[in-house]
Amino acid sequence: MTKHHHPSQALLITGILMVSINLRTSIAAVGPLIPFIREDLGLSNGLAGFLTTLPLLTFATFSLLAPSIGKRMGHGRAIFMGMIILAIGVVTRVLGGIELLLIGTALTGIGIVIANVLLIPLIKLRLPEKLGIMTALLATGMSLLAAIAAGLSVPMAVDLNWGWRGSLFFWIVFLILAIFIWIPQIGRPKVAIQTDDFAPKNVWKSRLAWQITLFMGAQSVMYFTLITWLPDMLISRGMDPVNAGFISSLMQIVSLVGSYFAPGILLKLKEQSKVILVVGIGYIIGYIGLLPQIEWLTYASLTLIGLGLGASLSIAYTLISLRTAEDRTTAKLSGMVQSSGYVLAALGPMLFGISLDFFNNWNLLIYFMIFFSVQFLLFGLPAGRDRKI
Repeated sequence: MTKHHHPSQALLITGILMVSINLRTSIAAVGPLIPFIREDLGLSNGLAGFLTTLPLLTFATFSLLAPSIGKRMGHGRAIFMGMIILAIGVVTRVLGGIELLLIGTALTGIGIVIANVLLIPLIKLRLPEKLGIMTALLATGMSLLAAIAAGLSVPMAVDLNWGWRGSLFFWIVFLILAIFIWIPQIGRPKVAIQTDDFAPKNVWKSRLAWQITLFMGAQSVMYFTLITWLPDMLISRGMDPVNAGFISSLMQIVSLVGSYFAPGILLKLKEQSKVILVVGIGYIIGYIGLLPQIEWLTYASLTLIGLGLGASLSIAYTLISLRTAEDRTTAKLSGMVQSSGYVLAALGPMLFGISLDFFNNWNLLIYFMIFFSVQFLLFGLPAGRDRKI
């Protein structure tokens, strides 16, 4: 006799997938368009980097508030509110000059982080038997549309003559779809979780929680700095803007392989440290391969880096679930990891942009990435051990 999934569960899974594909797109679409935005609005490299940094700063602030918002409103309603805020931000940032661009960008960050923080505990609560596959699909969905956005942003701006504003605005289509598909989750009652008699652990005092957080920070710095500056670096090496955006997109498409398969592998292992070691060494080899500026080696290196970027996000999300014993601690750890982790990530694109203004040396980007690959290993290896907070 075949098993049938409850229609509401199928709708929830579809909703999670639709929300996930919108969680990186509005940031990933900006990187390839930075040369156009910079020229149109007369921005410095530092301020251009700040366009990626700003949503990460809002991530850092609002991810601390997200667990409380979820507890008060219910996860389903809170995620819906996050998607509405994200949509308002996507529209606002293309309506005017630098002020509206920054306000809209900040709103996109607030919307993304509310949904992002609450999806992990929501999956653990409502779909515990599908934790591995849903974590894989969440991370893969986030990377998928981000990769497509990175590749299509410049062609839409140039070939379709939409400009950077039209190109960024286009992604509202997927947001509206996600919002409509998520509507049934608003009416669901709040999922019962442990009462205050079983208070969650204080994750801020846990060494393991800090190791997971700094691991998340290292992988986030690499992802957001690369998607912001890789196209510009490739252009500086003589590549035309469309191809540079396309290569950045391909790197992110390759990342889907890592993000999809990593959770399944991790959940079968008692300890996850060996997987983290392999990914970290892969990063270092990949970044070193970018230094000689040999075309085939650049492509091979970006393939290796792409696999790492995808696997890293899945590893971070899986560790949040694996290292917590009960649901409210999962929500608290998710908030802490994404808050402090994104504070570190926020510094990456802007600090590199400022250093580029000072030194005008693109190899600094590679050295920057190698440094964070070492941090990735330093904090990831102990976080991968079999322990609970």
